[in-house]
Amino acid sequence: MTQDPQRQSELKKIEMCDACAGIQRNWRKAPGHVELAQGSNYKRERATGMVTVTRYVCERCGTNWEYENDKNNMHAGWSLTGRRPTKD
Repeated sequence: MTQDPQRQSELKKIEMCDACAGIQRNWRKAPGHVELAQGSNYKRERATGMVTVTRYVCERCGTNWEYENDKNNMHAGWSLTGRRPTKD
């Protein structure tokens, strides 16, 4: 997840459903919730090797998530990545 203070402030302003708000971030094996729809995945290089990152979007509130599956890092897991664009 990005360390840019402006981006962090922007992510804090995202309104999400109670289920998304309850997701424990940055902890491996933390559960998501049933309304997260799985999207694409990609590989990312880490110091310990390649890891898989899978994108999800909440079907209720539109919050975008990524789940990093890194068995060597207990602080991998769920990261909030933003919000899908709303249709006006």
